Amino acid sequence: MKQRGRHRRQKRGRALRAFLAGTALALTAAATMISASQATVSKDPGGLKTLTGATAGLRLQEQLVPQATLDRLASAMGRPVGVSAVLEDADRSLHNAGTCTTAERTALPIQPAATRAYCWDAADTRGWRAGAVTTSGDADDDGHWGADRVILSGWTHDTGTAKTGLARVAFVDADDPDNLVYTWATLVVPVDGGRDYRGLASPVSGMVWYQGKLLVSAADGLYVYDMHRVQRANVDSRAVGKVHGGWAAYGSRYVLPAVGSYRLASGTPHPAAISLDRSTAPDSLVASERVPSDSDRHTRLWRYAFSSDPARAGLLSTDFAGRAVATEAYETKTTGVGGVLSHASHWYLARAADSPDGHGTLWRQTAKDAEATRCGSDESQHCWSGQAGSLSYWEETGELWSQSGRMLYALPMNSVDRSLG
Repeated sequence: MKQRGRHRRQKRGRALRAFLAGTALALTAAATMISASQATVSKDPGGLKTLTGATAGLRLQEQLVPQATLDRLASAMGRPVGVSAVLEDADRSLHNAGTCTTAERTALPIQPAATRAYCWDAADTRGWRAGAVTTSGDADDDGHWGADRVILSGWTHDTGTAKTGLARVAFVDADDPDNLVYTWATLVVPVDGGRDYRGLASPVSGMVWYQGKLLVSAADGLYVYDMHRVQRANVDSRAVGKVHGGWAAYGSRYVLPAVGSYRLASGTPHPAAISLDRSTAPDSLVASERVPSDSDRHTRLWRYAFSSDPARAGLLSTDFAGRAVATEAYETKTTGVGGVLSHASHWYLARAADSPDGHGTLWRQTAKDAEATRCGSDESQHCWSGQAGSLSYWEETGELWSQSGRMLYALPMNSVDRSLG
């Protein structure tokens, strides 16, 4: 979506980059103080192995929600609204890193250090687990959605049991780096032909906002949401769906009804972490599966092309049978991958810490070799955030965004490459 006012945005972008260059938030010192003494060296995974002939087995079946279902739901709930309307309703604030607790800041990388970091209000996120991050830098190459810079942060309700709770997304107004404000939208799935909806009962481990669509990684595949089809919830209730007096969304003011999904074919690995790669033609969605850190099995990485058909903006490219087939696939010895990013022939893999109070590792891999970011006098490779959340590259600003615990943070992408051993 290309908007007018590009000259004004370029000036604003220069101002933002100047702001970022002049403010490091004192995060380098804080992260170094937290832990730079983890001397254990992670096992070098080596280069990526190309999985020749394996792409046919990495299929997703596209299933779009009938237009009549979406129209019936919109007719009952009221005319859908866009992202700008949601941002205008933002009434909650993220806290700048300086006011976050020491315990919260332990989730930040040691090296490279975050240049921007924020923590979520404990009362607003209690009982919820942070998941994926995507931004308007994914949505459009000028970094904006309309006139706004936007961050989307996915969360899953932690029930404390094996049963997965609800999923919701924070719409963050990021126009002012010193004052990030947000509001919630619950992810739902239309049922009964659009007469009702249910919550998306799945962890949110990956999200990509591309053009007008939001792709969310769920337990049974990818769900697709239309950013032009946000619906208002008019009843403040812990219920989800149609209730007496209107529509509820577990306390959120908005809901995002799914407009489609990509279901796993038999034997297809679950795409746990996903991100956007704009360095390919066409733009592509990259994915990794989640393999436990102590597993002997290797991790698969693969890629899907986005459709170049304007009528299918934001959807994956599919064949005559509606199947999205991977265009390439690799295998890596890196396990415990919580975030994946591909850019300019390099793959970046965020590996979770081996212990709850430790730090993870950020690997950059190619077909030839692997390198990890390093920190401290002992050149430790355990420099990344412990929970190793999803990775999202904001090309217009050159920033890499991620989330760990209650910390949302960004750092220059080139600082990652400079920190590699």
